[in-house]
Amino acid sequence: MLKISLLARDNTSKPKSLDDGSKSLSESSSSITSERIHPAEEANGLSMMQTLIHLLKCNIGTGLLGLPLAMKNAGLLVGPFSLLAIGILTVHCMVILLNCAHHLSQRLQKTFVNYGEAMMYSLETCPNAWLRTHSVWGRYKNNNKRNNCLKNKNKCIKNNSFLLCLPLLFFLRYTVSFLLITTQLGFCSVYFMFMADNLQQMVEEVHVTSKTCEPRKILVLTPNVDIRFYMLTILPFLILLVFIQNLRVLSIFSTLANITTLGSMALIFQYIMQEIPDPRNLPLMASWKTFLLFFGTAIFTFEGVGMVLPLKNQMKHPQQFSFVLYWGMSLVIVLYICLGTLGYMKFGSNTQASITLNLPNCWLYQSVKLMYSIGIFFTYALQFHVPAEIIIPVIISQVSESWALFADLSVRTALVCLTCVSAILIPRLDLVISLVGSVSSSALALIIPPFLELITFYPEDMNCITIVKDIMISILGLLGCVFGTYQALYELTQPINHSVANSTGVYA
Repeated sequence: MLKISLLARDNTSKPKSLDDGSKSLSESSSSITSERIHPAEEANGLSMMQTLIHLLKCNIGTGLLGLPLAMKNAGLLVGPFSLLAIGILTVHCMVILLNCAHHLSQRLQKTFVNYGEAMMYSLETCPNAWLRTHSVWGRYKNNNKRNNCLKNKNKCIKNNSFLLCLPLLFFLRYTVSFLLITTQLGFCSVYFMFMADNLQQMVEEVHVTSKTCEPRKILVLTPNVDIRFYMLTILPFLILLVFIQNLRVLSIFSTLANITTLGSMALIFQYIMQEIPDPRNLPLMASWKTFLLFFGTAIFTFEGVGMVLPLKNQMKHPQQFSFVLYWGMSLVIVLYICLGTLGYMKFGSNTQASITLNLPNCWLYQSVKLMYSIGIFFTYALQFHVPAEIIIPVIISQVSESWALFADLSVRTALVCLTCVSAILIPRLDLVISLVGSVSSSALALIIPPFLELITFYPEDMNCITIVKDIMISILGLLGCVFGTYQALYELTQPINHSVANSTGVYA
């Protein structure tokens, strides 16, 4: 199997640093700290259809099931328009990220730069000459200038270079990678709980599941087997799944995931479009307090920003990615709006945290849980791919070549076990991850891309409209981060039997 490493070292292209004296240092230390991504070879790259499949699956996760409740928190009129606006802003920020990465790769004569590198390299051309001169300090641990500064702190402190430059640039260099790791592993932990929860319900509800599909009645079930048993049952299968590192092979599983997700969505839409009550009784606008909950849920739902650059890099024809992005995200946004709006219109004030809680308890709609769980199972590998390929190259660089494969598989196993342990130990994990996801996802999707565009293109005479636009989007993303944090903290203060946003609960 041909391994296409998303973050493997790139020894064919060297960074053209603005600090000529750092070139040899850059080359010597790139094997440790660089996050290079090999461009896909023409024969082995992803096709447009494979890329579209990956893009769809990365954005259709557990958050989709909570959109009807999000619409309830926003209102029948405000909800769809707000979700459309957030979707358009998210896609626009993805395009900004792609443009900045492409511009920097051409400027530095590199085949590709990832998210973290784009943030660091953009500082080399920012308007501040002092930052341009010293931006290399934040990039490599083995830089002699940095080591000299650490040895001569008193001298550096006098000219503020140690206090200001080193912490700031080092922080910016690794903040993006940290956010990516936190966000993607957070999604994986939510997926772990979601699959185990659905498996538990399907087993526990067998004796109360009927053949006739009638409106669901609330019936609290006492679990016979602890949910942790189901998590441990899923664990070995997920470990085997993440051993697959080739995106072309993963596209097969993404196709299966999309098929099962499409089947479950078809059944959900088939039910919620029947006998929809008069929507005139529903409020067009909810209170501003519940709208804050909608904002956090909506931002959490867009999960694919971390895969945008890797997917483009692995295409046979990367120049076609913009078309795939617009087409794929248009489908995602339409799906979000339709499911959220129709689900709220169908169930009204009785809308639950997950739409599966409102479906009839019969065999037909029990299959929705099974199919959606299968889709989430395969999606786990895609969300896991980014943090694994950020961490693994650093670990492999510390061992000999003969131990590289063992180290690779061991780290993957450990990371999967980490997500499993998190799901087991942390109570109400979905709300904790929603808190982390609101902070990380807002930063990655709405705050950092506009800021990156400002520092990348400002030296090239950006127009005032673009500058104002980027500032406004970053401020909106910051507000979204605050609102998402508020949402998670609010839910965490509620009683333990309160419905949660990304789980189907234990009700029949």
